[in-house]
This record gives sequence, C-alpha cells and structure tokens, in this order.
Amino acid sequence: MRIVFCNDDLMPRSVDSSYKDESVAASEAGFAFELIDFSALRNGDAEASARFVEVTSELETAIYRGWMLTPNEYKGMHDALCRRNIRLITSPDEYLHCHWLPNSYSAIAGHTPRSIWMQSASTSWDMKAINDLVKQFGTAPVIVKDYVKSRKHEWNEACFIPNASDAEKVAQVVNRFIELQDDDLQGGLVFREFVKFEPIGVHPKSGMPLTLEFRLFVVDGSVISGAPYWEGQEGTVEPPITHFENLLRNVRSRFFTCDVARTMDGNWMIVELGDAQVSGLPARCHPMDFYDALATRTSKL
Repeated sequence: MRIVFCNDDLMPRSVDSSYKDESVAASEAGFAFELIDFSALRNGDAEASARFVEVTSELETAIYRGWMLTPNEYKGMHDALCRRNIRLITSPDEYLHCHWLPNSYSAIAGHTPRSIWMQSASTSWDMKAINDLVKQFGTAPVIVKDYVKSRKHEWNEACFIPNASDAEKVAQVVNRFIELQDDDLQGGLVFREFVKFEPIGVHPKSGMPLTLEFRLFVVDGSVISGAPYWEGQEGTVEPPITHFENLLRNVRSRFFTCDVARTMDGNWMIVELGDAQVSGLPARCHPMDFYDALATRTSKL
C-alpha cells in the first residue's frame, strides 16, 4: 500500500505544502508515497500528471490524498496509475458513488436529511421547474447545493432557503449559488431538508450555524478515525463510531468519509458521505494518528 499526493506547482518534485504534514506522517507510519501533478490533471493531461510515478514490478494498491477531482479527472488519474501497475483503492465508479450525493443517497436514506435533485441544465436553468421541485418540502426550510458541494460559507446568500414555498427567495438563492459555483458546479442541484442539529455556535464570518458534528473515516466498513468536524468544537461528546456500523459496511466503497451530526433530540444523523481520498482531515485529527490507524487497518487486508 502506498499514498499518492499532489505535487507542489512551484517545486514539482515536492509534496503540495497543504499535504506536507500528511506526507511526513505517512512516511513515519511506513507508507511509501508518489506524486501526481495536479495542474496537469486539471488541464486534461492525465498521462503527464503521472510522469513522476515509475512502473512497479508487481500490482500495488494506493490511496490518493489530494485536492478534489471531477469524476473524469479521477478516472484519468486512476487509469494512468493502472498503466504503471498501481491501482487506487477506490475505483472510478466507487469514487462517484460517494462523491456525488445522489449516487449514495439510497444507501443512507432514512438516516440523512431528505433530499431531492435535478441534473444540470444543458442550456439554462428552468426556475419554474426548480420551484415545482422544491414545493415538495412545503413551507419547510431547505438548503441548496450541487452534487458535491454547498456554498455554506455564503450561508444566507447562496445556501439557506428559509421557506421552500417562497418562489422569489428560492430563485434568489439558487441563482446566486449557480453564479458562485460557475464552472465548478458538478452534476446538478440538490435540495435538502434543513434539520436543526445541536448548535455549538455561529461561524464568525458567514453566519452559518455550527453544529455538533464529527467526521468518520471508514476503510472496508471499519471506522479508523473519528474527530470533531469544527475546529472550535469542545466538550466530552464522543463520536458515534458504532452507531451506523451495519449501514457503513454496505456502502459501495472501500475508503470513504461519513459526516455525522447530533439532532436537537439527541439522535445522530448522517450529514453526507464523501470519498475519503479528497476529504480533509479535521483540525483535531492528527496526521500521525490517522496514518498509524490507516497502516494498522490496511496491514490486515
């Protein structure tokens, strides 16, 4: 097992500075690592992106730890590494399964906020169709996002809709979201029921509500790490590592994250799944602890 990190634009033979601490921890935990040229990958040249990776004599499994990729970019990297006898732990189909919320929704439905979606428009968005879709929520509050990301740090401007039946507000927030996402909008629009989770504060810049939330990293159905999602999250509450144990075993991916939050009545809900290769380590998840746990788990496979 080895790790594939993004390189640094200015020093192509070095790890991107944002992943430097992880690369040190990975090495100390016993992992060899390779470098992928992220800029070449984003420019559509997957073969050039893998130019620093030598062909191995035997097939090896690897984990990518780097910036978020579109499904096509991920497939390009996956295939370029396969040509060098390195197979990423997550196939392109598995990456898409956890990376795009509609693809994994059926696996977590009933344990996550109710969600509905529509695919990206080929030309322009039909706001009447959007309002007709959102009417399913009645007068309840909802949030809008694409298949991958929200604009949660523009909470009131491009994320939160206080009343799903307010057509004018829906159009205002959705249009602003589409404008801000621009070419980064993936898949389409997702509308999610706004659930009141246990509050721990308000983001000082965006006004977004901060809630009691944890990020779980899962390898082959077993949680190897659980840490507070928010940097300032204090208290003695432990992450619900065993709460969704059976459900997580049935997710169609070998390596993924599961963000969970506690509701006002004390129950736990899944916020969303994600591909763990492109999910950041929370501030209170020390890289050394993470890679030691990853090494322990993968050594048993």
